[in-house]
Amino acid sequence: MINNNVNRRDFLKGLAATGTGLVILPSGVLSGKNAPSNKLNIALIGAYGRALAHYRGLKNENVVALCDVDENHLALAAKEFPNAKHYVDWKKCLEQKDLDAVVCCTPDHSHAFIATWAMNRGLHLYLEKPMGISIEEVRLVRQTYLNNKNKLATQHGTQRHEKPNFNRVRELIHDGAIGELKAVHVWGNRQLRRCRYPLAKGEPPKTLHYDLWLGPSPYHPYNPVYFSGEPGLNCLQWNMYWDFGTGQVGDMGSHTMDIAWNAIDAGIPLSAEATGDDYNPDVTPVELKAVFKHPPNSWRPAIDVIWYQGGAMPSSPMEHVDLNKIGHGAMFKGSDGFLISSFDNRIIIPFGDDADMTYYNPRSKDDVIEPMVDFQQEWLDACKADLKTSCDLDYGGTMMEQMLLGLVAYRVEKEIEYDGANGRVTNCDKANALLSRQYRPGWILNG
Repeated sequence: MINNNVNRRDFLKGLAATGTGLVILPSGVLSGKNAPSNKLNIALIGAYGRALAHYRGLKNENVVALCDVDENHLALAAKEFPNAKHYVDWKKCLEQKDLDAVVCCTPDHSHAFIATWAMNRGLHLYLEKPMGISIEEVRLVRQTYLNNKNKLATQHGTQRHEKPNFNRVRELIHDGAIGELKAVHVWGNRQLRRCRYPLAKGEPPKTLHYDLWLGPSPYHPYNPVYFSGEPGLNCLQWNMYWDFGTGQVGDMGSHTMDIAWNAIDAGIPLSAEATGDDYNPDVTPVELKAVFKHPPNSWRPAIDVIWYQGGAMPSSPMEHVDLNKIGHGAMFKGSDGFLISSFDNRIIIPFGDDADMTYYNPRSKDDVIEPMVDFQQEWLDACKADLKTSCDLDYGGTMMEQMLLGLVAYRVEKEIEYDGANGRVTNCDKANALLSRQYRPGWILNG
């Protein structure tokens, strides 16, 4: 018998604690991969652009809320999810009482706000990259997740992580295919050059809530160029500006550094040094080289991780191997050779007279890392069962903190020493001031 004074949700939590493999969704539904009521109530915040890639997978769940600052985008999304409520303000969307989870596909400058607000309300979260556009934002998002790790499933939107090549690279590095790891070079060749913020041009259409699009960032006058571009690539119209994004550091850098991050078991670096284009107060650099020093861990020595973008490139280990033909890739340098990888494939180049690879013992087929299959589905399943994902906001948070530290070092034009435990630069006050950003009045990051 159930005591009528016992809250239904508390009773169900008791069942979950018995090890049944079931979890309680925030809406109060008993769920699990094989539970009868196993559909999530999801809010899709940012309903167009990158969100289009989520439509197919979310159709198997209950999309109960759609939010977008452009009412035309809401109308398009409503054709796919006709039973969802509509919002133009994400803060009001998060007040909807029946939510279990949030998929955030908004512009980068609002990611950290939506992420912390959603997790503070007990909602599972799929957060498109990057997690934030300042180190303070990324650290808060990561810490909020860690505070709720036993309750929430999160996924950082580096969806290329599902490619089997990522795990093959990890296996080769850990199994010693290139000997002892010495350094990792990662690069991206995209070049988007801009001079300054777009000048004022015209008025926003009545269907676009421009002030909500600006969100916490400083005011900039409306220009339709911010909203041009193809769906899924429209971020390239605004993410190179300091107040709206982090340029390629947070765009393709999030994806490409993931090849390395999945293999090297790194955390927050000890220092960063960066050089690149002349500083522009409006626009993030196109060309950039950033060097991060990482301490040793249980299986490798201290290593440098080097990021290159916009034309800067590492030297090739052999003159007839053209790294420039790999638009976004990584090169692992070991004591006995190199491993060069794109998103989809890799090649090993033994180096030196003793690099006969007799030291390398490939793992058996039974020990190969199992494929993820589908990045979005991994998160959906985790929300209903064990809460574990491959790119949670701890994994993604340390990677993004490193990348953004490179932009700070670039701006102060010196090597900065970093206390990762406390999130402080120890040798440059100017750099510490750049770890956070200013918000318009009324915008609260940790709400």
